[in-house]
Amino acid sequence: MTALPLPLDGIRVLDFTQVIMGASATQFLGDYGAEVIKVERPGSGDIFRNSLPHEPGTNNPPFASVNRNKKSVELDPRSENDAATLQRLIEISDVIVNNFRPGVMERLGLSYNSVKSVNPQIIYAEATGFGPKGKYVYKGGQDILAQAYSGVMLRKADDAHPTAIYPTSIADYGAGMHLVQGILLALMARERTGLGQKVEVSLYDSMIALQHQEAAMELAGAPELNWASLPLTSVFDASNGQIVIVGAFKENPLSDICNALDLEDLSIHEEFSDIESRKTNKDALHSLLEAATAQFTVEENLSRLESMDILCAPIRSLSEALADDHSAPMIIEVAGPAAPRCERHIGSPIHLSETPARAGQAAPLLGADNEWLQSLLDPARQGGGS
Repeated sequence: MTALPLPLDGIRVLDFTQVIMGASATQFLGDYGAEVIKVERPGSGDIFRNSLPHEPGTNNPPFASVNRNKKSVELDPRSENDAATLQRLIEISDVIVNNFRPGVMERLGLSYNSVKSVNPQIIYAEATGFGPKGKYVYKGGQDILAQAYSGVMLRKADDAHPTAIYPTSIADYGAGMHLVQGILLALMARERTGLGQKVEVSLYDSMIALQHQEAAMELAGAPELNWASLPLTSVFDASNGQIVIVGAFKENPLSDICNALDLEDLSIHEEFSDIESRKTNKDALHSLLEAATAQFTVEENLSRLESMDILCAPIRSLSEALADDHSAPMIIEVAGPAAPRCERHIGSPIHLSETPARAGQAAPLLGADNEWLQSLLDPARQGGGS
């Protein structure tokens, strides 16, 4: 059976992104068939290439995790020859993506208006820290800063908990996926109108959007919404690890939890009889529940609680999650830049039945496709290159 073309086959993306936010977006496009040409600084490339203390120029795992299915070319827009090459590339591209601070692309002679004048149908996608307007426009954008500015970092289950940085790049990944959505929407609009347009996303806006439920309550002057602070939702110790219980979506979840853990029904006591009394007496309630969960193993707790249809889960490390055979479909193997090297990555979480994401090629070595680029732009050399 002949394989179907991927959804983005025939779409060419000119990729000026660095680090995580923009690079994760262009990798997603490449996973679904787009030809992604990563434009890098001659000699040094994307600063993320050297984000770990590896040998300079090597493709460390974080860099490789957001740069598969791309070609790498070394071009300096400030060079007259390279600027001319970029103009020719813009003419034959569908999308141009960057995540520089506002003003950088303009200084490189690659503003939206200048690019649009070369190719009116191009989708010009820009991801920044704080957007194109407002008092933080020129402030450096970074995942942790976005967590702090947006209120995300202060959100916690209990005010007594110390304020902490969320250790996974949620702002970068969230904004990167919003950037993908914007690019795909613009491509769909172009199919109908024939016109390109500018797409803008920011780390800050994405973190505000992440809190849409909580913000709706805040804007309505209603009490704070905090799912993690609900009195029957918490982490509890087992005899050999920890579990999390979400006591919700049932008429009397506390009664069912007590039944599962061989406890007397605490819900009949006045201090635990409704949600408000449970909030007031949360510490006492949790002490009683944890004394019960500590008598059983993680597996025993889960079995008991699930028998009463209580939402619960073991608290695992990433290595444990990756070792679970349930995670196997998410782990892909890609061909390395130098055979027989092979790399394992996390694949796309979007699973299409007919045109699934391709595993494809690992992140390219810096400048690996310089010669290919010349073949692309020189009709006399068509057919050469990779």
